[in-house]
Amino acid sequence: MSDIKLPAKKREITTKGAVNQARKQGYVPGIFYSKGVEPISIITAELALKPVVYTSETHLINLEIEGQEAVRCILKDVQFDPVSDRIIHFDLYGVTVGQVLQIQVPVQIIGNAVGIKEGGKLQVQMHKIDVECLPKDIPDHIELDVTNLGVGDSIHAIDIKIENVTIITPEDVVIVTVAAPKVVAEDTAEGVAKDSAEPEVIGKSKTEEDKG
Repeated sequence: MSDIKLPAKKREITTKGAVNQARKQGYVPGIFYSKGVEPISIITAELALKPVVYTSETHLINLEIEGQEAVRCILKDVQFDPVSDRIIHFDLYGVTVGQVLQIQVPVQIIGNAVGIKEGGKLQVQMHKIDVECLPKDIPDHIELDVTNLGVGDSIHAIDIKIENVTIITPEDVVIVTVAAPKVVAEDTAEGVAKDSAEPEVIGKSKTEEDKG
């Protein structure tokens, strides 16, 4: 797994107005914390942060706070603006050698499921999987081969095995599945519609009554 550099500065501004102004200028506030260390409020350029957040692989981050030695950490949390979807805050957690981490690792789907040829639809239910391992064992991503999945087949968390990595996503969680086509449901709906279009015979017609 590769490292990625993130330059930052200690954040002296704390008022809401000053923080919002910094965001308008292209900066994002964050916090760095680690076991046995006082949290440090930091700020970094949004452009520098994007490669850390928008990635299809897991990275250890070399946080370079101005005037201090670089520290290795992981991205623990990100907050987005509900309207613009821009990054508005982030949390970094420092790691040390020999420390077991819990981290989310992206899923990458490979292969073409046979169920798609049968009319099924491939549905990825989980795009990231929670794992526990040492920093040196963190995988860039987790590949799931869906080639042999037929209609109705799924890959669950319990099916994923990675050396030196413990999957902590609940075992019964579906990661990817091939859903059945909806043709039967549509045919049934059409049948119901046709049946409802026919008038219901409640009693004798007037002609029948006259004859009687």
